[in-house]
Amino acid sequence: MLDRLIELNADYAAAIDDNRLEDWPDFFTEDGFYRVTSAQNHARGLEAGLIYADSRQMLRDRVLSLRKANVFESQGYRHLLGLPRIRGRDGDRARVETGFAVLRIVRGGATDIFASGRYLDEVVQQPDGPLGLEQRDVVCDSTR
Repeated sequence: MLDRLIELNADYAAAIDDNRLEDWPDFFTEDGFYRVTSAQNHARGLEAGLIYADSRQMLRDRVLSLRKANVFESQGYRHLLGLPRIRGRDGDRARVETGFAVLRIVRGGATDIFASGRYLDEVVQQPDGPLGLEQRDVVCDSTR
């Protein structure tokens, strides 16, 4: 399973880094959950997140908003991923933790560290073959 988790994370990051945002929701199950939060809020058990979606359709709406409604300077991203660590398994499900850092490249070529933290995932084997994210909590090290 480890090789499939590595492939899932690599393909996930490539979709974002290559600006193929429309592919991003397909890494989740239909009722997949996605949240970005800080380490402090996660430790306190606070459920609200900076970004919160509880279905693939909500993720698609977020991509549409990014493409059509939000206006911001063009930027690119590069994900650096650690190896996934399987924290538990139950049949076709696994709880997985993966460290990450995301670099942001802005107009003019300046690169900075955009975020670092860990993905806390619940991954499931989907009926059509690939692994799917049932839940991804993006727990950022910083509150900035």
